[in-house]
Amino acid sequence: MKSTNVAVPDRTLTAHPRALPGEKVDFGRPMLRVFGFRIDMRVVITAGIITLLALACGFAGLMLGKFSLTPTEVFQGLFGAAEKRIVNTVVGEWRAPRIIAGIVLGAGLGVSGAVFQSLTRNPLGSPDIIGFSTGAYTGGIVTIIVFGTSFVSTAAGAIIGGLLTALVVYLLTWKGGVQGFRLIIVGIALTAMLNAFNTWLIMRADLELAMAAATWGAGTLNGMGWSTIAPAAVATIVLGLACGLFSRDLGTLELGDDTAKALGVRNEPIRAVLIVIAVALVAVVTAAAGPIAFVALAAPQIGRRIARAQGTSLLTSAAVGALLLVAADLIAQHAFGDFQLPVGVITVSIGGIYLIWLLIQEARKAS
Repeated sequence: MKSTNVAVPDRTLTAHPRALPGEKVDFGRPMLRVFGFRIDMRVVITAGIITLLALACGFAGLMLGKFSLTPTEVFQGLFGAAEKRIVNTVVGEWRAPRIIAGIVLGAGLGVSGAVFQSLTRNPLGSPDIIGFSTGAYTGGIVTIIVFGTSFVSTAAGAIIGGLLTALVVYLLTWKGGVQGFRLIIVGIALTAMLNAFNTWLIMRADLELAMAAATWGAGTLNGMGWSTIAPAAVATIVLGLACGLFSRDLGTLELGDDTAKALGVRNEPIRAVLIVIAVALVAVVTAAAGPIAFVALAAPQIGRRIARAQGTSLLTSAAVGALLLVAADLIAQHAFGDFQLPVGVITVSIGGIYLIWLLIQEARKAS
């Protein structure tokens, strides 16, 4: 009896015939190494295309409105070089901060959602489902009632509220470690309790403060100015980059605790650090624009499916989050005539449809 040896090509070691210099192939997908990190080129290209779409939506937002502008006027207004002073004011002071807020804050929500979905290994594991966004909202309401509506105090209260909520969820979930499903169940229960407490706080507050808290609680980019978005954007970018530093450990944790530990990852310390960073990221976004729901839930899964990635990618999640929030704000401003809706109303509407679809998909997988 003759034995036949079948040669199997080692695709992880051979270079792609069309690979660029410095580029390698991992399981048939072009990979690029940057500062020791392996980056999937398909993910990079997908994120780049989605980012261009987000910028296109942002540019449309700069043009549209009661005071409509041409593309040339928009470019001139961005650099303060328009002949009409009103154009510089409309573009540079009124519309540009709102567009930048949509892009940066949306990206922050996408990154935070990707972190929590990776840690829980569950597509429902986003900060608005687990309760961290609601906790940040609670901290913001308390701060507004006690100290007023300044951004610094609201941001501090939102961060403290989000971190305290994360601590409570973490402690209630702990049982020789943190299990993703248990984290989600505890978070949902705590979200219901915090929503009731938030309603009670607003009902007990003075009318002016209650109206400010309720408007902010709907999730809105209305009235966004440089004084608010500048510190929020800096904090969001710094925290997002901090999450990126742990992207390798995050991908390893997706393989399971036992596998991650065997590969040298300190599971609980890394998980705790990532939770703190991601909760702070959500709290900064909440302080600037209110609790905008479902962007963090949908962005990672949409980015993963478009890029056909093996795991959740922070890069595509950020790009999809930016696109979702900018597009939703564009709809909120211009789809209903003279009546403008808070962007949170649009994201909840879209997110509800997405959540139904996601639950159907999960039920099909289980069956």
